[in-house]
Amino acid sequence: MRILAMDCATSACSVALWCDGAIADHSYTPMSRGQAEALAPMIQEVLGAADVAASALDLLVVSVGPGAFTGLRIGLAMARGMALALSVPCLGLSTTEVIAAGVDDSAWQGGALLVALDSKRSDIYVQMFLKPGEADSQPQAMEPDKLAEWLTDAPGPVGVVGDASSLALAALADTNIDAFAVVAPGVPDARVMAALAARRWSLGDTVALPGPLYLRPPDAKVPMGGGQLRP
Repeated sequence: MRILAMDCATSACSVALWCDGAIADHSYTPMSRGQAEALAPMIQEVLGAADVAASALDLLVVSVGPGAFTGLRIGLAMARGMALALSVPCLGLSTTEVIAAGVDDSAWQGGALLVALDSKRSDIYVQMFLKPGEADSQPQAMEPDKLAEWLTDAPGPVGVVGDASSLALAALADTNIDAFAVVAPGVPDARVMAALAARRWSLGDTVALPGPLYLRPPDAKVPMGGGQLRP
């Protein structure tokens, strides 16, 4: 089974190819912008290094958010376009579940895991997990000063991971929440995405084309009059 996974939803761009039970090749570059120019060459690089033709792929995997509006659209447009051109299914995974899946089991300490992502605004994107693969909430946008109240019933110590983990930990510092930093990738990794997809998907399975997971409306607004010139 050959799976191509791609992510450019947050502050990095990564691509990974899974072939018959293992990662065949992988490319990762931290970046806050420029994914539109970087993603296609990274896909070509990974496929070329593994000597796998795009036509031989069985599944495409892409991150659907939460994350940056532009990055999400770039990744989804690429994945959906390739899926249409190659007639292969395309699976969407949330950025928060991918990050949680990248945390080593030993880091959980019998408590909960909070994934906190930078929204580039005053709020942060958060989701809580009770154990690997088991979410205890839906992804949501939240002001950091609301975290302690939201986590009141969290079991045991709360490990915090993600590129906004420092903001979350600072907000929890003077509260009764026992929180600690988890050493793990703070953004989605396409290698984790490919491994997750390999466990969830089998040859012949059908999936709906993924769409973006937006947690707040875009900053851009439709102008009055639909953008038409005023007389």
